Amino acid sequence: QLQLVESGGDLVQPGGSLRLSCAASGSTLESYSIGWFRQAPGKEREGVSCISNTDNYTYYGDSVKGRFTISRGNDKNTMYLQMERLRPEDTAFYHCAAEWGTSSLSRICMPAAFTSWGQGTQVTVSS
Repeated sequence: QLQLVESGGDLVQPGGSLRLSCAASGSTLESYSIGWFRQAPGKEREGVSCISNTDNYTYYGDSVKGRFTISRGNDKNTMYLQMERLRPEDTAFYHCAAEWGTSSLSRICMPAAFTSWGQGTQVTVSS
């Protein structure tokens, strides 16, 4: 069974950068679509960025386009989210997730499409 563990969350000043990591165990991520999601207090979980397994189609939410970059590790067991020019509104609990194969929902980074989830890591952007 695939298990995911996030790391890298921290308190950072506006304009700063962070890189989140997600380590997989129990299986490699090679056959999975992967994604990063976030949830702020009082808000619904939203898709930040996802990569489709079949064609590497990459989705970014409008609020993070041009600032965040999702990637797979060369070891096929890790995924990353590089976050640049962070804003206070990026403050949230960030989760990585994976879905075997791909689907129309995972291509648009819908949380309901993903079946394996990490426990999350807190990102706080504040001066």
